[in-house]
Amino acid sequence: MKPVREMTEAELAAFVGQHLRERGIRVVLSGGMCVTIYARNAYVSGDLDFVPEVFVDRRKVSAALLEIGFEHHGRLFKHPESPVWVDIRTPPLAVGREPVKQICELVFPTGTLRLISPTDCAKDRLANYYYFNDRQCLEQARLVVEHTDVDLAEAERWSVQEGQEARFAQVKESLLEAERHREQRSAARQTE
Repeated sequence: MKPVREMTEAELAAFVGQHLRERGIRVVLSGGMCVTIYARNAYVSGDLDFVPEVFVDRRKVSAALLEIGFEHHGRLFKHPESPVWVDIRTPPLAVGREPVKQICELVFPTGTLRLISPTDCAKDRLANYYYFNDRQCLEQARLVVEHTDVDLAEAERWSVQEGQEARFAQVKESLLEAERHREQRSAARQTE
């Protein structure tokens, strides 16, 4: 196993998630690090937001993370060899008022990472835009759409359910443009 200081953010996420799972704590990565992964580092998060599938005692989480060198800093954890912070959120795993629909798995040399799907990642970023007027999160949603296959019809359906139909209508063209860029790059690669 490579040292923590040499791990990419995604490898570190897989390492932490795998270790917690081996200790009986099943977690799913959400938040900005999913954007980093899906947008191929076009955005850099700097923290790992894990959500346990079920409630877990924080002492059990702390003990598991201490085993692999993480230190407790308030409600966050940090490894001395990494600038990345780890946050263990409170379940349930949801985007807005809906439970996350799909969990994806990516395999790295450091372990298997369970994370929300690209579509739920885009919805999560849109939620931050809708509810906190965070324009950076809107750009993050656009990056995910530009680099990964996102079901925009599902994002629109979810936006309507969240009462955000008008806000989605305002950003829909930008998201569709990002999708077209991805499709054009994909087509260009196929003709090479």
